[in-house]
Amino acid sequence: MDTRKLTEILRATIDPNQRQQAEEQLDQIHKIIGFAPSLLQVVMLADVDMPVRQAGVICLKNLVTQHWAEKEPVEPGQPIPFSVHEQDRAMIRDAIVDAVVHSPELIRSQLSLCVISIVKHDFPGRWTQIVDKISIYLQNPDASGWSGALLCLYQLVKNYEFKKPGERAPLNEAMNLLLPMIYQLCLRLLPDPSEQSVLLQKQILKIYFALTQYTLPLDLISREAFSQWMEIVRAIADRPVPEQTNQIEEDDRVDLPWWKCKKWALHIMHRMFERYGSPGKVTKEYKEFSEWYLVTFSGGILEVLLKILDQYRNKIYVSPRVVHQTLNYVNLAVSHAHSWKFLKPHMFLIIQDVLFPLLSHSKADEELWNSDPYEYIRVTFDIFEDFVSPVTAAQTLLHSACKKRKGMLPKTMGFVMEVLTSPNADPRQKDGALHMVGTLADILLKTKFYKEQMDKMICQYVFPEFSSPHGHMRARACWVLHYFSEIKFRQEGMLAEAVRLTTNALLNDRDLPVKVQAAVAMQMLLTNQDRATKMLEPQIKQIALELLNIIRETENDDLTTVMQKIVCIYTEQLMSLSLDICKHLAATFTKVMDTDEGSDEKAITAMGLLNTVETLLTVMEDHPVIISQLQPIVLQVIGLIFSQSVMEFYEEALSLVYNLTSKSVSPDMWKVLEMMYNVFQKDGFDYFTDMMPALHNYVTVDTPAFLSNENHVLAIFNMCKAVLTGDAGEDPECHAAKLLEVIILQCKGQIDQCIPSFVELVLTRLMREVKTSELRTMCLQVVIAALYYNPSLLFDALDKVSVPLPSDGSTPALPSADSSPAAITPAPPGTVTAHFVKQWIHDTDCFLGLHDRKLCVLGLCTLVNTPGCRPSAVTECASQIIPSLILLFDGLKRAYAAKAQVEEEEEEEAEETDVEDQVLDSDEDDIDEVGPDYLERVQDRVAKANTNSPFNIVATIEDEESDDDDDDDDEEYDPSEETALESYTTPLDEENCVVDEYVVFKEVLQNIQANDPSWYQILTSQLTLEQQKSLQEVFLLADQRKAAAESKRIEQSGGYVFHQQTVPTSFNFGGKPFGR
Repeated sequence: MDTRKLTEILRATIDPNQRQQAEEQLDQIHKIIGFAPSLLQVVMLADVDMPVRQAGVICLKNLVTQHWAEKEPVEPGQPIPFSVHEQDRAMIRDAIVDAVVHSPELIRSQLSLCVISIVKHDFPGRWTQIVDKISIYLQNPDASGWSGALLCLYQLVKNYEFKKPGERAPLNEAMNLLLPMIYQLCLRLLPDPSEQSVLLQKQILKIYFALTQYTLPLDLISREAFSQWMEIVRAIADRPVPEQTNQIEEDDRVDLPWWKCKKWALHIMHRMFERYGSPGKVTKEYKEFSEWYLVTFSGGILEVLLKILDQYRNKIYVSPRVVHQTLNYVNLAVSHAHSWKFLKPHMFLIIQDVLFPLLSHSKADEELWNSDPYEYIRVTFDIFEDFVSPVTAAQTLLHSACKKRKGMLPKTMGFVMEVLTSPNADPRQKDGALHMVGTLADILLKTKFYKEQMDKMICQYVFPEFSSPHGHMRARACWVLHYFSEIKFRQEGMLAEAVRLTTNALLNDRDLPVKVQAAVAMQMLLTNQDRATKMLEPQIKQIALELLNIIRETENDDLTTVMQKIVCIYTEQLMSLSLDICKHLAATFTKVMDTDEGSDEKAITAMGLLNTVETLLTVMEDHPVIISQLQPIVLQVIGLIFSQSVMEFYEEALSLVYNLTSKSVSPDMWKVLEMMYNVFQKDGFDYFTDMMPALHNYVTVDTPAFLSNENHVLAIFNMCKAVLTGDAGEDPECHAAKLLEVIILQCKGQIDQCIPSFVELVLTRLMREVKTSELRTMCLQVVIAALYYNPSLLFDALDKVSVPLPSDGSTPALPSADSSPAAITPAPPGTVTAHFVKQWIHDTDCFLGLHDRKLCVLGLCTLVNTPGCRPSAVTECASQIIPSLILLFDGLKRAYAAKAQVEEEEEEEAEETDVEDQVLDSDEDDIDEVGPDYLERVQDRVAKANTNSPFNIVATIEDEESDDDDDDDDEEYDPSEETALESYTTPLDEENCVVDEYVVFKEVLQNIQANDPSWYQILTSQLTLEQQKSLQEVFLLADQRKAAAESKRIEQSGGYVFHQQTVPTSFNFGGKPFGR
């Protein structure tokens, strides 16, 4: 391909006037063999303008990431999707490492993304030469090739970073050659403090971290090699940064390579200690290694870290990330007796001279507070900030030391009291002291000596700060009250004062960060102090309106949680305000949606607003007038989400639809059903399970209105059909089948024309592979529901249905996924019915829960009680029907008993444990009782106990990422056995349902015995003595349940028995289904 012409096309793409035409040209030629190598060639031409080369490298990166791998057609018969030709791929593979090495930085970063895509698909199979190329450059004394080679190696290692040990063999083989090379290179670079040298060292450390952060390959990295690497990272952490760096502004020093290199060295240290070097907290394969690590490295590493903390203490600059990782390592060391020996003499000084300043209000905090209070609030509540903040690390270390090591809590509290009582302490120091107190709140409230004095301390040192002239101190007072909200105020007046001060801060403070902290404190007081509810009530309307204003201003997610709490507690009082609250929330949501930023914080805030609207609807659901007023406002929000296809909020929008249809369905809400159908067809296919609760409401809440428009039924059927014939997965398919079953049972006698389509759909699904018994039984349940709806209609539909079945007719069940296409032939009349009946009887033990078993019982009763249209298959299976029913009744008995037990059980309050019991002696280690090593030891003990036990005790530790779960495993028995889909109720599940499966079964069997003795004989003649006994128990239970139901009816009617016409107590089954 002509590189000059390609260069001109690329140049045109950066000209707004020619861009569209140039992009169309690229689209036409990108599939031509030779295009990709030519593109790389243009990118590497030094005499081409840099913007053109950048356009070319981005085009190449998109081509490689999207079209490198060969793809199969989406469906058989369709054309094969485009992928880069193997001839071009071979040329790119051969040249890409050289290109990365020789390209300038702007180009190199994009080419490295090409490398990782190629590695993902072609290494090691088609591209072992990447290892050779990298090794050649690393061994070359010319330093100009090292950076690019290391970047390619980093991308190779990154590809395996999170893979399991068994999948890392190709990488380990490559690293056997390359790891010693980069170690030797790093040793050579260490004495050179230049920026270029340090950048190379940083890249080597990033490679080592990616190699070891998830798995430490002990067969690749011997103890000797590990020690050598640890010496390198210790040396880098220990060495001083060049003096000239101190001339640079502090805010800019963070990005200097010397500090970034130190950060990666500490990152490695912390990860090695945390994952492989902490005895009692590592997996079995690292147990011995961890003990060696602790003894071998604790002294040397802690010496370096203590030196770093000493620099910080003496006001010598240390970058925030280096402080953060240093404190994280020290925090781990607190837990181990061996490392604690090194720390113990220094720990109080660390608390006093390092942690205390970190926890105090800084100049940077003050500047941000004054210049951008909104950003101050965002940073304060940003959970992502916690992962990198030295302040969070300081809190964690302070908490660990005071909780786990004797003497640290009294020393720390003595220091805190010195600061709080000192007349010379400035507000920033007092802030630090109160920050420390709040951090230790849970320990102080569980330690006898302190918990009795804490209410006095709050009154004496926290309450006065609510009147401080310094905004940050008022905010800190609210923050401390938040963390001590569980305190037992011995005087009512103290709690009243806490509530008054918090309310005043929320309503009247001039600083927004104070208002936010006051709101959170108020929520915690409401949660933990029962008496606070009454105290806040007189001002609750003001509080709610102020909260709404702050939420709109700050878009803070924590405040939406506060609002939810208040709405739940003060439902009656806020009824008149509910409209304003909803308008505020909707307007704030629209504002958040309109902002250009697509940040995580914005998404979290928007989600919080939607959840608050949902809470408002939930608490107001018993007030139909208010719900009708709220509905138009909420519909604007739902419409905005659906019309703009904001898929990340579909789940919340569908929850709102569910809330608005829970008690009644307005004309506008029927329009929303149409909107949901359009969303499903456009981009909502994957959200069918989220739609299910609302769709269930549409069917069950106002069934006459649902049936009044055939499009309602058609829309839901089409959605179910799309799910059951598509590739949604078995869980959504179970939901679709359940919805069909609900429609059949809810609309009994009113949808005759729909039954054949419903039945054919689920039977067709059973022809394809079914992995779980849940989906198989759910599809069968649709047919059973149709049988219960109208037996003759079902059998007629089964005879006409065009479902293919195995030609040999030998299988007693519907065909499995293993049935080959050649073995499938159209079914003759009666065959589908026979297969359905046999599959049903075969799968009786797979029906779980109350509803499924009840329907199964009623279906079998219908099946045996249809003399006029009884299929021959029923006669063939006759001897299995009553045993199947007995099995179902046995399960029902257990399920009803478990349900009754759950209803009777009362929640037990968790007992408080004294924190003093958790303090460790100096020679004790902290054991992680949910850690892998501890769990493995428990597993071993259980296994040993099992050898002498008459019972089969099973203890296993499952990897969270394991995908070997067996969905069909019946060993995990849930006593209640309530299936996930039972929440989608039908008329059979209602509390006052007059159809009792026990009573129906007894009456049907007695009816057959009286009117068709020969059929009765066929059904019961082969029962064993045990089965006959079980049958009598079922009959006895039927009588008891009938008597109980009658008693309940008498009680509910005020002692009078209703006439039979009003409340029927018996049914005429004579060949007709029940309840007709």
